[in-house]
Amino acid sequence: MQFNVMEYLEHTVRRVPDKLAYANDEFGLTFEEVYGQSRAIGTFLNRHNLHKQPIVVFMNRSPKAIAAYYGVIYSGNFYVPLDDEMPRSRIETIVRKVNPGAIICDESTKETVDAIDFQGNVHLFDDLIQCPVDDEALIRVRLSALDTDPLYVVFTSGSTGVPKGVIANHRSVIDYIENLSDVLAFGEDTIFGNQTPLYLDACFKELFPTLKFGATTYIIPKSLFMFPLKLVEFLNEYRINTVCWVVSALTMISSFKVLDKLVPQFLHTVAFGSEVFPVKQFNLWRSALPGAKFVNLYGPTEATGMSCYYKVEREFEEHEILPIGKPFRNTEILLLGSDDREAAPGEVGEICIRGTCLTLGYYEDFAKTNEVFVQNPLNSLYPDLIYRTGDLGKYNEHGELMFVSRKDYQIKHMGYRIELGEIEANVTRLEGIKSACCVYDKTTEKIVLFFVGETDARSIVKELKQLLPKYMIPNRIEPLDAMPLTTNGKIDRVYLKEASSKKGR
Repeated sequence: MQFNVMEYLEHTVRRVPDKLAYANDEFGLTFEEVYGQSRAIGTFLNRHNLHKQPIVVFMNRSPKAIAAYYGVIYSGNFYVPLDDEMPRSRIETIVRKVNPGAIICDESTKETVDAIDFQGNVHLFDDLIQCPVDDEALIRVRLSALDTDPLYVVFTSGSTGVPKGVIANHRSVIDYIENLSDVLAFGEDTIFGNQTPLYLDACFKELFPTLKFGATTYIIPKSLFMFPLKLVEFLNEYRINTVCWVVSALTMISSFKVLDKLVPQFLHTVAFGSEVFPVKQFNLWRSALPGAKFVNLYGPTEATGMSCYYKVEREFEEHEILPIGKPFRNTEILLLGSDDREAAPGEVGEICIRGTCLTLGYYEDFAKTNEVFVQNPLNSLYPDLIYRTGDLGKYNEHGELMFVSRKDYQIKHMGYRIELGEIEANVTRLEGIKSACCVYDKTTEKIVLFFVGETDARSIVKELKQLLPKYMIPNRIEPLDAMPLTTNGKIDRVYLKEASSKKGR
């Protein structure tokens, strides 16, 4: 039985020490190099009497940052990943919140670290990896560790504007990687193309399976996601065969008709999540890669990444929505109605999750943790935690779980209860639409539609009248040159809500 995620590395380095593990467009690290550097960092932190403490890793998105994460794990501490693309105010807020035992940085981030209010020790990555490895000390650390010990703290956006730190442990991550690897059939020949920032849990789809199988992960330069043709050229140059991307990264390629000019010729596994994939765009991908496997993934950070999957094996019309399918093994989905009873077949309910995948909750925030990590209301016999996602779902006629919307995307307008996601789904079906987002301006009580595409508001309204009841037609329609995105690639709805309110005054 496995107890620590670093056991993946220890098994693989014996088998393929010289194989490339992680690389970007500038340099790479072999498994032997990752192993040696991470154990050197682990030894250094252990010698400084740091144990079971948060250690901030504030480095550029590179193979070195990944080795630093693993070094923190080897030391028996848990890492808090930061990146210089974060706003400085957010960096300072997180550092104050966790009060880390130390900060690991590189030359490019040291100036920022020096400027923030942190009185603890700051170490350069290149200095730490010079530390001689103390095998006996690292063995003692491992023997004292539990699989329920914290592994990382990832900060997500909070509804109050204050970031929330989600704490996961070794057991939940191991459970996730084993299940994800089984569903997506990773192997030693897998070559990942990493799209997501390393300070989010989304990158785990590549980072830890790479250790498990002796695969390879290429960190794709962020700038390429502004140039979809060059992005596909990168995928082909490095023979990338597996991507686990947010939907917006995929639709950027298909909506600009890049697939008509150049196809990712080695790509055989395409996993996607975080947002609903418009079927019109999805079908363009499926047509371009008829032999590839496409898998829709669903899950929150609070449940260690992804919790459900759907292998797309049948045809979907443009008006349909892709299911999120069924839960991973050792995970259960409860669909609860407003009175906390189990939702009837076809009835919409809140998606709740139970199982080993649940994280430990929010860092230094027991009140918020206790709001959403709650006793299973269907079980009154013994303690049984579930996580209330705030997402609404239902089962279709095939028994597949469908994502309906967020609870906070459901509005009351003109006396009707409306799902903004339903409006968006119908807009993305229209000719000329590349992406769309609906928000509700509570001040003016108007539904506002933002879109990117080659059409106009009048044409959109005309076509929507054939698809939606009158009370669901947006009251205001705003064209955009590009859809604003959050750092993890989701549509930035908070920004659009604020923009809508300012314009509506």
